[in-house]
Amino acid sequence: MERLITVENNNLTPPNFIKNIITEDLKNGKVDKIVTRFPPEPNGYLHIGHAKAIWINFTLADEFGGRTHLRFDDTNPVKEDIEYVNSIKEDVKWLGFEWEELHFASNYFEEMYNRAVLLIKKGKAYVDDLSADQIRETRGTLTEPGQNSPYRDRSVEENLDLFARMRAGEFKDGEKVLRAKIDMASPNINLRDPVIYRIVHATHHNTGDQWCIYPMYSYAHPLEDAIEGVTHSLCTTEFEDQRPFYDWVIAETEMPNVPRQYEFGRLNLEQTVTSKRKLRMLVDEGIVDGWDDPRMPTISGLRRRGYTPEAIKAFVYEAGISKAYGAIDVKMLEHFVREDLKLKAPRTMAVVDPLKVVITNYPEGQTELLDAENNSENEEMGHRQIPFSREIYIERDDFMEDPPSKYFRLFPGNEVRLKHAYFIKCHDVIKDENGEVTEIHCTYDPETKSGSGFTDRKVKGTIHWVDASAAVPAEFRLYEPLILDEEPEDEGAEEKPFLERINPNSLTIKHGFVEPGMKDAKPHDKFQFFRHGYFNVDPKYSKPGHPVFNLIVSLKSSFQLPK
Repeated sequence: MERLITVENNNLTPPNFIKNIITEDLKNGKVDKIVTRFPPEPNGYLHIGHAKAIWINFTLADEFGGRTHLRFDDTNPVKEDIEYVNSIKEDVKWLGFEWEELHFASNYFEEMYNRAVLLIKKGKAYVDDLSADQIRETRGTLTEPGQNSPYRDRSVEENLDLFARMRAGEFKDGEKVLRAKIDMASPNINLRDPVIYRIVHATHHNTGDQWCIYPMYSYAHPLEDAIEGVTHSLCTTEFEDQRPFYDWVIAETEMPNVPRQYEFGRLNLEQTVTSKRKLRMLVDEGIVDGWDDPRMPTISGLRRRGYTPEAIKAFVYEAGISKAYGAIDVKMLEHFVREDLKLKAPRTMAVVDPLKVVITNYPEGQTELLDAENNSENEEMGHRQIPFSREIYIERDDFMEDPPSKYFRLFPGNEVRLKHAYFIKCHDVIKDENGEVTEIHCTYDPETKSGSGFTDRKVKGTIHWVDASAAVPAEFRLYEPLILDEEPEDEGAEEKPFLERINPNSLTIKHGFVEPGMKDAKPHDKFQFFRHGYFNVDPKYSKPGHPVFNLIVSLKSSFQLPK
């Protein structure tokens, strides 16, 4: 286990097929220096799946003494925004990676245009007047070839003229496109004259109104790799069918650098949606309070919830690098969060659903300070002093008036240990007019102070508490999976629409108290609350003197790493 948690310090990836390819390429002199890139489209926030891609590209390059570029594939001005550019930079840095070079696809628009002109001159591209629907209808199927466009045989001169006029803004959106001229009967649909340029009259975040034609991603991406000298273009397996077109573009545009594309299996988590379209829907419909909502699988959401970069990197290391597809139990990710935090997070007490306890034989007006260790597994974290007086708060579910057998917490006539304090015994219950318990009265035994060595009798229950006179009001945000992963009951039945799969109990807000020492807790401070779990101080809603805590993970899980 220690190997996994500290793997980020070694700059290593587990044995994998891409590492074998790189090793052979270096050995055979196919490449001199490894260059990879992480190329997000700035049209949304990064999610946990991107964390794997980031880690693979940066770690493999570092492992072989190479370099990694951060490049924004900003070829669609309608969906892109500088907000996403900034958030992606922040996420990559937070994960612990630094790019050697920063690039934008839009910086290469002139070069891409010139390469498209070259394709036209070689008879490898043509301007088409068919609409998007007509192109789709004539593309064919997996079993039937496509149909040639009636504009496919335009002369080179006519195509050059029309393409220049497209750039000059003479035509409306969708009126014309530039298509590669390959093979409408190819068994690979991606080679059936794909569109490589479309008209979009929209302001671009980087180039402004300089352009009104924009390259398609599948055409731009290989050119970007070649321009930057990328040696190994690593992407997920959904792009495997695109690889022939990737290679076609590199060859036919006569790029001097020849990158190679290799695909790995994407990271999928159970009960977790990573579709940008669906994540955007959650934001737009107000189901979450933004891209960084702690229920979101975005990196910013995981950060706000309290996940650590070390835990995420250990998780993707354990997930491995292969072409295999499969959903991983989210408990595996939670396991690594616990492993990372167990020696880092101070252990303290918080009462989420408070019930007042009056210790009737404790002197009125007196307060004493009790000693408590900050982390029993890490002595270097030291000790703290916590106040104790006549009135305290305990968890409501730590008391039952009529308990079942083997209930070892507080009930009338029973004695329990207060963590770091004394034994108390319940002798009276106070209720309101509705019969709800509002207060319980107990006595304490002053001879049973924690650390005193008292051994005359044993108790089976230990409960946590906070001193009522010094407790700090706090808000607790408790989370369940955002998506209900329900399978259709009948074979062949349709899956429920996405918004009907939202868990109505994904967020529960409780108001309680924490120890006075947490009054000045700062955003992103992390604690282990006795018996509750690990919590992170929310950076969005916390206020001075009134912290808001996000549940990161519970304390225990049934998950076991495979041997």
